[in-house]
Amino acid sequence: MAKTRVYELARELGRESKEVLARAQELGIEAKTASSGLDEEAVELLRLSYAEETGGDAGSAPVEGQSSPVEAIEPDAGPEHVEPSEVDVEEETVESGEEAEERILLVEEGITAHEFGRMIGQRTTDVMRQLMAMGAMVPGSGEIPREYLEKLGAHFGYEVLVSEAEEEAETHEPTGPPRHVVVYEDDPATLRPRPPVVTIMGHVDHGKTQLLDTIRHTNVVAEEAGGITQHIGAYQVEIEGSKITFIDTPGHEAFTALRARGANVTDIVVLVVAADDGVMPQTVEAIDHVQAAGVPMIVAINKVDLPTADPHQVRAQLTQHGVIVEELGGEVPSVEVSALTGQGVDDLLEMIALVAEVEELKANPNAPAVGTIIEAQLEVGRGPVATVIVQRGTLKRGDAIVAWSVPGKVRAMFDHLGQQVKAAGPSTPVLVTGWEEVPTAGDMFEVVKNERTARKLAEERYEQDRAAQLTIPTAAERLAALLEQLRSAEHAELRIIVKADAHGSLEAIRDAVAKISREDASIRVIHAGVGGITANDVMLAEASEAVIYGFNTRPDAAARKAAKEHGIDIRTFAIIYELLDDVESLLVGELAPEEVESLLGIAEVRATFRAPRFGLVAGCYVTEGVIQRNARARLVRDGVVVYDGKIASLRRFKEDVQEVAAGFECGIGLENFRDIKEGDMIESYEIREVART
Repeated sequence: MAKTRVYELARELGRESKEVLARAQELGIEAKTASSGLDEEAVELLRLSYAEETGGDAGSAPVEGQSSPVEAIEPDAGPEHVEPSEVDVEEETVESGEEAEERILLVEEGITAHEFGRMIGQRTTDVMRQLMAMGAMVPGSGEIPREYLEKLGAHFGYEVLVSEAEEEAETHEPTGPPRHVVVYEDDPATLRPRPPVVTIMGHVDHGKTQLLDTIRHTNVVAEEAGGITQHIGAYQVEIEGSKITFIDTPGHEAFTALRARGANVTDIVVLVVAADDGVMPQTVEAIDHVQAAGVPMIVAINKVDLPTADPHQVRAQLTQHGVIVEELGGEVPSVEVSALTGQGVDDLLEMIALVAEVEELKANPNAPAVGTIIEAQLEVGRGPVATVIVQRGTLKRGDAIVAWSVPGKVRAMFDHLGQQVKAAGPSTPVLVTGWEEVPTAGDMFEVVKNERTARKLAEERYEQDRAAQLTIPTAAERLAALLEQLRSAEHAELRIIVKADAHGSLEAIRDAVAKISREDASIRVIHAGVGGITANDVMLAEASEAVIYGFNTRPDAAARKAAKEHGIDIRTFAIIYELLDDVESLLVGELAPEEVESLLGIAEVRATFRAPRFGLVAGCYVTEGVIQRNARARLVRDGVVVYDGKIASLRRFKEDVQEVAAGFECGIGLENFRDIKEGDMIESYEIREVART
């Protein structure tokens, strides 16, 4: 039987979708979005709850000769009003007593309707319906008032004994905000609705940029003088009087970079998947990044105009990565579009507006402005400029501003049409001039009292940066902090990123990791993929406080640099059970004595040639460190380890040498290995055993 959508029921009841969705969640009905499906029982319960308020019919007329559901539980039905708690419950108790001997139920004060239903083997909706009949509106996750517990138990044939709930001391580690976050708190009475901020993600060539262009040209260019758009990195479109802000930096790299700096500016993510290609590696990465951030997602199935398009296959593939669309019974909305022809784009914009309505996005427009730097650069004739999105308050021309350690004064602001504006409210993107230096993308800015205050704050923060550079935690220090947290936290979570050399290895690792458990801790794989460890993996690890595991894969130069700068722990293994043992050791908060690898040097293979005595020799250029003769070495191809052994020969200009430093060329022969190709990387390393706790 077809389900009724939340927004369809809201339309029937003459109420807003977000109001009906909130009521459904109060009643313990599983519904996450306005387009979530409701079964008949949930629809009837929602109708009953509104009929309880209005005393009306709420859309379901009773059959002739039969009392309506509302009348059956209405406390005020009839001139001689008698509390149901005194009569109806007693009658029910007698009936249940005739059928079976009354049972005793021991519950704690503060038990929820859902927990009570589970204890007595009843549905949560049945418990809530009886509470409504008694005059108590209690949601599924809400606590049942103590005065109703005994009467409720009697109705279901139980004698309820209430024990005092023990106060549990919560121990939360104090965690301060990242250094770039501006902390503020507004009175709920001052909040007003604001437009959503949307980021578009997806695999390369799946149509992200084309979709952005189609939306922008359809909704923006018609308003522009001369049809010339000034690219400022973000723009707004309007649909039926409501605005939507798009960040024109598609890709999960930019999204995660903002998150890593503490700037959670995105409200909704549109995941673009090509209907002919389906789910691709970057699609999976984008999904993992969005799920790690906990941001609402809408799937846009693009290129449906192509004859090879198969939207159903795309939806099926998405389920393998934890994205269940509404058509398959899930909660993630999906829209079929063609960015080339414009088909379905209006439907996508409507869905974005619907999700935004449910999210109830609000901000205080009257406070001093706070926002995030999206892009920044030095422009000829303008000096340092930055595209910002205001998140709170209203930014005005002439305001003194500071973006962490960069002060400034708003000399001029330009919208996405290239027109000057005097003020920008919440969720509005503008190009701001008047900075003393180029600010950093991802930093938050704030309006301060005057330029002197801005400069003073900037100087203090600059000194903080200088001091912090001397005390950046190393990977070992971060790991020590993680171990302490896993030992002491009551409900610890170990977050890991897994990269492997092949899909088979990856699935084996994921399945095995899922079986590792601890009573008061859990493991969450926030991203898993095939191939080498990249700087993007490091960014995600920093944003999510995760540990990176590599199986027969290695970090590239950019990833090693980023990991060193941010203190991210990268742990690589060549044997699966050793990797799993390490994960299990981390989960229990301890590490056994282990072997630690020290990288000696890296050489890039630029040519190969055969030598009479040594066989195939790799002509290399040493890019990092020192390559030593007889040292252990591995050959890495596209981030995957294809050989692990020893350096058999090391020569320079036909002479045998003991070592070659960075910046020099050399010939390298690997022990018992000849499959060397141009572009391969040879890593020289040593292993030493240390005890870590």
